Amino acid sequence: MYEPRFYRYWIKDSDLVSFNVAVKQTDLYIRARCNLKDKAFKSVLKHRTPLEKYIEHHPLFFTTLEPYQAEAKAPAIVKEMSRVSQVVGVGPMASVAGAIAEAVGKDLLQFSPEVIVENGGDIFLKTSKKRLVGIYAGQSPFTGKLALEIKPRETPLGICTSSASIGHSLSLGSADAVIALSPSAPLADAVATAVGNMIKNTDDIPRAIKEFQETEGLHSIVVIKGEKLGIWGKVKIVPLPQ
Repeated sequence: MYEPRFYRYWIKDSDLVSFNVAVKQTDLYIRARCNLKDKAFKSVLKHRTPLEKYIEHHPLFFTTLEPYQAEAKAPAIVKEMSRVSQVVGVGPMASVAGAIAEAVGKDLLQFSPEVIVENGGDIFLKTSKKRLVGIYAGQSPFTGKLALEIKPRETPLGICTSSASIGHSLSLGSADAVIALSPSAPLADAVATAVGNMIKNTDDIPRAIKEFQETEGLHSIVVIKGEKLGIWGKVKIVPLPQ
């Protein structure tokens, strides 16, 4: 069943044009200086097609929850997903949404100096001005109240979320939201999944953050479970304008 992604519209950027692109499971909400829907659609196919073909011949890549070693001749997106799976210790598909968002976002930067690509809660962002990214954490009281403040110098940036209470992605934990920030969206996606898997109760928050805070290339982690909030790294959280 399709789950409406109403959180996409919490923050309006009147200076950017918004449009959607959907191909099979990939459902992107994109903001740029101009409407790049056709170019975005072609970019999704450019990156999804070799990934699908690889999975067809290497089904373990799709099903494993363990780190995966791709062949030297594997498609670029497969090799990047495999790389971060080994860095973080999760299956490669834990990074697929972030990988697609980043690949499409980088393609669109040829046509727009500012691009925001959101793929099921995983974001690739390149901006020329300060932006707020709203935090959606299911039934947590923090939902709709807080936002990440992102400055231009911090971008390009991947902002990826894992949740056990919303969405269809697999989480072995029970966090309402785990948000990871990194210049690599695939890495942020994988870390968000890995941290989320460790959160069974609020006492797990400090341990889970400590486990991954030394990960090279990772900027910050935010964990929300119920009324508890854990933060590490270079991230600024501000009230979400009502």
